Amino acid sequence: MTDASPLHMTATMTNTPENAPQASEQDAAITPDPLPDAPPSPAKKQRKEDSFPVFVIKLVLIVAFFRSFVFSPFNIPSESMLPRLENGDYLLAAKWPFGFSSYSLPFSLPLLPNRIFAGQPKRGDVVIFKAPPGNDVDYIKRVIGLPGDTVQIIGGQLHLNGVPVPKVKLADFVIPVSANTSCARPDFEAVDEKGNPICKYPHFRETLPEGKSYDVLDFGAASTLNPWGVDADNTPPVIVPEGKLFLMGDNRDNSMDSRFPAVEGGGIGLVPQDNLVGRATIVMWSTDGSANWFLPWTWFTAARFNRIGGTF
Repeated sequence: MTDASPLHMTATMTNTPENAPQASEQDAAITPDPLPDAPPSPAKKQRKEDSFPVFVIKLVLIVAFFRSFVFSPFNIPSESMLPRLENGDYLLAAKWPFGFSSYSLPFSLPLLPNRIFAGQPKRGDVVIFKAPPGNDVDYIKRVIGLPGDTVQIIGGQLHLNGVPVPKVKLADFVIPVSANTSCARPDFEAVDEKGNPICKYPHFRETLPEGKSYDVLDFGAASTLNPWGVDADNTPPVIVPEGKLFLMGDNRDNSMDSRFPAVEGGGIGLVPQDNLVGRATIVMWSTDGSANWFLPWTWFTAARFNRIGGTF
């Protein structure tokens, strides 16, 4: 018994499971390579190939839904709403306040036979709508007359239901001349203290019966009649019928609005409420028109940062 060697005893002990030596951490990390995965089935491969087109379709549907029923961007291409909106402003319009119709949808798709969740605008609201008679171009104006109101302009002053709307003179409205802005008439041309060209316009504040105030421009007595023979400073009384609105631009002598008959590219007459697209909410961007796509720094020098964020 005494001649058994330690080596033999160790070998004997390793044959028992409970005394098997434990693998070191290094040994444990060395494992056989797993068997290769089976090739993907044709159905799984097809789903992967379809993932990007499906993503694009979903994105388009989400954007279309958002623009149709929540908010939609619009740009201002004219000066008919000076001084509140300048040519080159980009704003967001809320789509839900007045309900939804086919005009709320992209390309005015005729998917809604009637207006749903219809809401009544308030006097003073700035609204986007499809302009009569073509009903295919977006215009922006201010709501002046609601159904049942009598609207008349006498001597350049707005009258609602036979009562003059208060109109207070303010300091001249000044706007720099730019690629987006030129003076309506030579007598409004001027220069600022640095010698830069500007436009100076007669500036007033109107206050509607509900207390809503906003600024307007008024060039004074109309010197000539328009092609339709309408004196925009002196109009007959108009009773707004049910389902219609009387809309005006804040730039009173540079706006073809409900004072003029509905003519393609001209006046808009009384606008059906079903033509409403949305209500202006906030200016999200503004440019003076001097930017060049090939000169990136001009994207910033052209921006009118002081106008961004303005609400209605």
